[in-house]
Amino acid sequence: MAIELLAPAGNREKLLTAFNFGADAAYMGMTNYSLRKNAGNFTAEELEDVRKIKERFGRKLYCTMNILFSEDQIRDVESFLPTLKDSPFDAFIITDMGLVDLFHKYLPDKELHLSTQASCINSSAAKLYHKLGFKRVILGREASLDDIKRIKDAVPELELEAFVHGAMCMSYSGRCMLSSFLTGRGANQGDCSHTCRWNYKLHYALEEEERKGMYFPIEEQDGYTTILSSKDLCMIDHLDDLAASGLSSLKIEGRMKSIYYIALVTRAYRKALDRDPDFSLYRDDLFNVSHREYSTGFFYGHDAIDVNDIDKPTSYGYQREYLFLGTIRDEVRPGIWSIDIKNQLRKGRQLEYIGSDVYKIEDNDFSLLDADFNPVEKLDHGKSGYIMSSKKLKSGYIIRSEADIKTIN
Repeated sequence: MAIELLAPAGNREKLLTAFNFGADAAYMGMTNYSLRKNAGNFTAEELEDVRKIKERFGRKLYCTMNILFSEDQIRDVESFLPTLKDSPFDAFIITDMGLVDLFHKYLPDKELHLSTQASCINSSAAKLYHKLGFKRVILGREASLDDIKRIKDAVPELELEAFVHGAMCMSYSGRCMLSSFLTGRGANQGDCSHTCRWNYKLHYALEEEERKGMYFPIEEQDGYTTILSSKDLCMIDHLDDLAASGLSSLKIEGRMKSIYYIALVTRAYRKALDRDPDFSLYRDDLFNVSHREYSTGFFYGHDAIDVNDIDKPTSYGYQREYLFLGTIRDEVRPGIWSIDIKNQLRKGRQLEYIGSDVYKIEDNDFSLLDADFNPVEKLDHGKSGYIMSSKKLKSGYIIRSEADIKTIN
C-alpha cells in the first residue's frame, strides 16, 4: 500500500487547496472539540458541502476531536455524536479516552485514530490502544525512526502516522500549560496563544544551579530572544527512511497556516513521493513559504533537533521569501479571471502563478480590473476584482510575488 500524504484543512478553501495540490487525505476540525479552535473549522451545516468536495476528489477525510474534555464537555459531545452518523468522515482523531466507549456506542462504523496529544511513543501503549479499537496511532513527535520500526514490528496490524513537516511545540507533544498561565487561553482546549513563539528578554545569564559554567545557548536580537520557540520540522529529504520505518501516513502540520503554505508544502511532498524529475524545484520552494529554521526533529535521535542540515543560511525569526497575493478563481471572460485577493496586487509588479501541474508561470504584463471591469492600478484585500493575462491560467492557481521583507520576527 502506498504511503498516505495527509494535509491540513482549516476551512473550505484550505480543504480544496489540499486536494488540488496532491493530498491523499485531509484532516479538519468541527467548530467545537478541536485543538485548533481558531482555524476557522466547519459547522455541522457545512458537512454536506464537505461531502461533495470529498467525493469530487475521491480522497479521505479525518475529523479532529482531540481536546481534553471537561465533565460538561463530555456530556455535550455525547448528544452531538449521533448527528455525525452520516457524516463524510472516514475517521475521527481523538485524545481523550473518555470518548472511546461513546464512539463505539454511537459511531461504531467510524475508524478511531489516536491523536499525537496522547503521546504514544512505545509498543506497549500502541498495543493497548489497538485493543481499545484504534485503527491508527499518530505518534508523539518524540518518537525516533528506530522507535517507529520497533512499534510497527510489535503491532504490525496497527497503522502509524507521524508529523513530517511544520511547527513543533516546545512541550511534550503539545501538552502545554504556558498559554493558560500567561493568557488564560487553554492549549489543551484548542485555544493556544503560541506563547512559545513570543520574544522574551532575559536579565541574567541562564545557568542551572547544579551545573555551574553550563549556559543555555541564547540568540538575541534587539534585546529579545525566542528561547522557547522550536525549529520547524522538515523531512522532505528523508521520505525513504520514513517509509522504511513502517509509517502508513505522513502528516503536514498547519490548519492555521495560509492556503499558500498548504499549497507549496503539499505540492513539494507530493512531487517527492511521486519521484517527479523536477522535484528539486518543488523542494527548494519550501524555503519560499514563511518558516523558522528547519530541522529533522527527533527522527534521528533526541539531539537531532539541534542539527540543521537541510536549510539555507538563516537569520533570526520567521523567514519568508515570497508574498502570497491571492488565488485565481473563475475565467469570466476570455483571458479575464476573478481573483480572491489576500494582499495588495499592483500593476507593474512581477507576479508568479503556481499550480499542482506547473512549477511557476511568470507574468509582468497583466492588467487589473475592478468589480465593474474598469482598469485600475491596484487591488486591495477585501475588494472584488479581476486579472487579465495572456498566460494559460487555471482555477486554483496561487498568485505570489517576491517579498519586500525576507525575515519577520
